[in-house]
Amino acid sequence: MRLVNHEPNAIDLRTTPVHLGLGSRAKPVEGFAWDPEVLHAYSVAVAADGAEGRMVTIFDGDGPGDHWERHPAGDELVVCLSGSVTVTRDADGAPDRVVLGPGEATVNPAGTWHAVDMTGPASILTITAGLGTDHRPRSEARPTEHTGTSGPRTP
Repeated sequence: MRLVNHEPNAIDLRTTPVHLGLGSRAKPVEGFAWDPEVLHAYSVAVAADGAEGRMVTIFDGDGPGDHWERHPAGDELVVCLSGSVTVTRDADGAPDRVVLGPGEATVNPAGTWHAVDMTGPASILTITAGLGTDHRPRSEARPTEHTGTSGPRTP
């Protein structure tokens, strides 16, 4: 995994996220994977950006998400590119749902537990403050306040 400066070619955000960092820098993350070792290497590489760093990526899917997550360092923007997506937030123990169609977006406030479900084939673009991200299995009725697995995994 490495951050690339000045990539002149097209970037596939499905396989190569882009890190937005301090100084308005945008750097593709070459060799990225949703793997603990790569996530750790990414976190180390962008640590100097602190809470201001953001990861931009596209996810394709079909069906319910398998985890809850929250991003304590900042808000997350979720944009539906195709299909239909339901974002469920845990609002003080009660589900708060928003359904998105193509071109629609929602903001998950910093620290708010949320999950994403795709109705049929769908694609989303996320811009995420990954620093300190927590994950919880979706099998739980609702997330709890104890710390889960950290890393910038989204949505």
